[in-house]
Amino acid sequence: MPAPGTLRAVSRWQIVGLSINDVIGSGIYLLPAAAAALLGPASLWAVLLAGLAVSLLVLCYAQAASYFDQPGGGYLYAREAFGAFIGFEVGWMLLLTRIATAAALSNGLAAAVAHFWPAATSGAPRVAIITGSLGLLVAINVIGVRAAARTGVFLAIAKLLPLLLFVVIGALHISTQPVDAALAHAPLSPKTLGEAALLLLFAYAGFENLPAAAGEYRNPRRDVPFALLTMIVTVTLVYVSVQWVALNTLPNLATSPTPLAEAAARFSGTGLALLMTIGASVSILGTSSNTVMLAPRYLLALANDGYGPRALAAIHPRFHTPVVAILVLGAIALALALSGSFVQLALLSVVSRLCTYLGTAGAVLVLRTRHGDRAEALRLPGGALIPVAAIVLALGLLASASAVNLLAAVVALLLGAVIYRFRRQPAGGHDRA
Repeated sequence: MPAPGTLRAVSRWQIVGLSINDVIGSGIYLLPAAAAALLGPASLWAVLLAGLAVSLLVLCYAQAASYFDQPGGGYLYAREAFGAFIGFEVGWMLLLTRIATAAALSNGLAAAVAHFWPAATSGAPRVAIITGSLGLLVAINVIGVRAAARTGVFLAIAKLLPLLLFVVIGALHISTQPVDAALAHAPLSPKTLGEAALLLLFAYAGFENLPAAAGEYRNPRRDVPFALLTMIVTVTLVYVSVQWVALNTLPNLATSPTPLAEAAARFSGTGLALLMTIGASVSILGTSSNTVMLAPRYLLALANDGYGPRALAAIHPRFHTPVVAILVLGAIALALALSGSFVQLALLSVVSRLCTYLGTAGAVLVLRTRHGDRAEALRLPGGALIPVAAIVLALGLLASASAVNLLAAVVALLLGAVIYRFRRQPAGGHDRA
């Protein structure tokens, strides 16, 4: 059943647009240089392998999403499989990740704009960009999920067009010369491979947020799995194509601070380079739009289950959106972005995402035995093989994380345990423990 007070407003192809929008962000404009610096020519194949690896996680989310039409995403899956406490901890880590992401992206937008407006790096212009972008996205999301979805789809198209032009035009200028010799002979070490794995795999992150607003999609059990699978194929093709063109058109790729803009200027002039710079700004704004849309749905789901004030679960009578949750998260993200402390919170995103991936992959092993016979349930080949492989992948990535990130995650989980202790009676008196 739909979440109370919400509308089945978002269509299948709008969900696809939202999914692509949440994954393709600012990272694609920096990924080619960072991947080339770590792996050299092998970075092309690494990008492809990363997409295939992340597909394991995407398939777990797609299968779990096919069992439910309620909001909550990973929080819902972990709660239903393992009980209230584990579910809350997963939801709590999801929430922290999204708040940090919203703050980081709004600040990153100011940095991107600085390429053609240098004053945007500080002072009143920076404050205006951060406040204006977050304020606009909060207002759109308060008005309704349909407006937010349309905005997300528009921004997804706007961010894909420059990348497609880059690939199509760049493919006509592929160099017959080998890549920079420094790249070709770059040494590989376990540490380098670990850093590259985290970099590449988290370039695909963000897909986990799509099920958070499932209560507002027309047919979430059918459309969310479809959108997730369409997204991972599309994003992998885009990433591999962009990496291929960048590797073969920009000799100093590994050291370039703006690799796509520099490569575009090299083979097509300043017009395409400017378009790539604008594309980076739009890409950041698009991902931020999705974050502001979906993050409050985690808070709504938690509030409905008794965590935090009841007001956070309030649904606007006209717009049918969790207006209090949207405003609260927007205000927190704004404060963090303006203060700069969002950088410390952003360090949690690597490990906190892994915690949620582990929670969902583990939940699939339980939920498939309970709900696998439902009519619309997605059935993955190999039975438990894919979720088990996803768990192994997430654990391997955890082993690559720094001690600082791991410690920060432990502190966050302990804080979540304290909040859990003060749980009030859920709405309607129904305890889902």
